[in-house]
Amino acid sequence: MHDLATRLRRLPPSCGPVRLIGVDGHAGSGKSTFAGQLARALGDAPVLHLDDIASHDELFEWTDRLLAQVIEPLAQGLTAHYTPYDWRTRGFGPPLPVPPAPVIVVEGVGAGRRALRPYLAQLLWMELPHEESWTRGRSRDGAEQRDFWDGWVRAELKHFADDPSRPFADLLIRQCEKGYEVLTGPAGTIGPDQPLT
Repeated sequence: MHDLATRLRRLPPSCGPVRLIGVDGHAGSGKSTFAGQLARALGDAPVLHLDDIASHDELFEWTDRLLAQVIEPLAQGLTAHYTPYDWRTRGFGPPLPVPPAPVIVVEGVGAGRRALRPYLAQLLWMELPHEESWTRGRSRDGAEQRDFWDGWVRAELKHFADDPSRPFADLLIRQCEKGYEVLTGPAGTIGPDQPLT
């Protein structure tokens, strides 16, 4: 993980002074866990969870809000402020700051979408088949979220059919028994495959 963090720190800034690192993949693929570990290896880099940007009414139609609240201020070297969504109360909370750190990790389904790719220094894709990812996610969220997951699966399939991320991934991340394996992604912009533990 530290080798990957070192490589990411060496990238040129992609959004004003910030290196935005996108971590995309299917729901349940381990994005949040990986992003947290990566952020720690990056010296406690901020992590923006797209679950805080999405909402029940806008599972994937949140691009304009993310651009206005986060991307545009960071691109100007300013502190961004976003209003996180509370999935239980179904409302947006008070604004939270995101200062323009050297590296910021953006994780969530859709982190590699077409509208965000110009601002990413690197796109990482969690390499886990969708059925396995969704099984993990359903197990994590329990029976009370069954109806939500049924709707989510349809929405995610449509999203990736219309705006796929994986073909543009610089790196593919596979979870191993210990650590992660990092492979060159379809975009092919990084050097040789390198397993990390």
